[in-house]
Amino acid sequence: MSDHRIWDEERETMPRDELEQLQLERLQATFNRVYRNVKFYRNRLDEAGVLPEDIKGFGDLGKIPFTTKEDLRENYPYGIFAVPLREVVRIHSSTGTTGKPTVVGYTRNDIDTWSELVARFMTAGGVTKDDVVQIAFGYGLFTGGFGLHYGAERIGASVIPISSGNTRRQLMIMEDYRTSVLVCTPSYSIYLAEALEENGINADRLSLRYGLFGSEPWSERMRSEIESRLGIIATDNYGLSEVMGPGVAGECLAKSGLHLNEDHLIPEIIDPETGEVLPLGERGELVITTITREAMPLIRYRTRDLTRLYREECECGRTLVKMEKVSGRTDDMIIIRGVNIFPSQVEKVLFSFEGITPHYRIVLSREGALDEMAVLVEVNETLFFDEMKKQRLLVEEIKEALRSELGLKVSLKLVEPRSLERFKGKAERVIDERER
Repeated sequence: MSDHRIWDEERETMPRDELEQLQLERLQATFNRVYRNVKFYRNRLDEAGVLPEDIKGFGDLGKIPFTTKEDLRENYPYGIFAVPLREVVRIHSSTGTTGKPTVVGYTRNDIDTWSELVARFMTAGGVTKDDVVQIAFGYGLFTGGFGLHYGAERIGASVIPISSGNTRRQLMIMEDYRTSVLVCTPSYSIYLAEALEENGINADRLSLRYGLFGSEPWSERMRSEIESRLGIIATDNYGLSEVMGPGVAGECLAKSGLHLNEDHLIPEIIDPETGEVLPLGERGELVITTITREAMPLIRYRTRDLTRLYREECECGRTLVKMEKVSGRTDDMIIIRGVNIFPSQVEKVLFSFEGITPHYRIVLSREGALDEMAVLVEVNETLFFDEMKKQRLLVEEIKEALRSELGLKVSLKLVEPRSLERFKGKAERVIDERER
């Protein structure tokens, strides 16, 4: 299809056998480098009784222990680096809200690779050198802003590095500078859509065509809402700061799964409980091994993100493995009365009902010895001001659907439009008051 553009046709449409040969060569080179240069990995491989020359195929990866975020924290700040600090030209890190932050280093080549991989998914999502890209991700130590910035510049687009927040200014610039591509979290794009309506700005007056959203899970219902309210085509992209930032995978305009950049990363799906590698197509936790990264290679890194990998022909022509939109994280899991629940399950139920907005909160509390779960959800004005009988019927229907999905009774409250807090970055869906 003429609508589908490919940034690096040679790599993104590689025949499978050629791609796997390239992966294996890069994997073996990575093992040699980490064994030689990273004490942490040398010790890990020695403990596992594996030498770099023992890695003869992808099946041998299973002999290697996983790397976790805790490993990165224990080797804070530079213990995982495979090059001297003088070769590191950029340092990013996580926010470190639960202890020491994770530190990420990049060589000049790493920055170049990062820009290329972001250019790939931005091109797949419709961006060209003729676009004006407004990046409303935070800049600084967070990788999102800079990652998208360099990818857009690599394509040749005009970049507005506005960063996050200051919504009134975002809208003014969006209108006056004729922004054609919006980059932010999906929840912030909904917030911008509401702000447009409140300020009497019709989306038709804007030049927006595409939205590239990431950094948090979001549903197909939310995509539909974003597309209709902003008048754009919205695509998902995926990355994580420990691996590089954005650029791991991204959707094309077919919106039928994220193309994962296998020539730079080897993905696996594991059972998060047992660590067992699952067959292609099964849902579990994504594990990534980097095979071109210089400053900070990672071997079998547990992302904690839940998804599945599958192969299918795509109308865009790419042959890379596809990754389903992330449905949640293993560390987002709520355990209540012995039942495991993910916020994405709650969202799926809520968004199946008409009149429900994408804004909700899950509040966990403790009544005596029992844990309780309440869901607050915004409804549109028509529903909120509807007669009480209709409201009560809707509440009972949603509660029954949640009980069926979760295997647990929860309380539900409909709240008026715009009454729940909005977030300019990642949305915080769960409030746990049990330990307070």
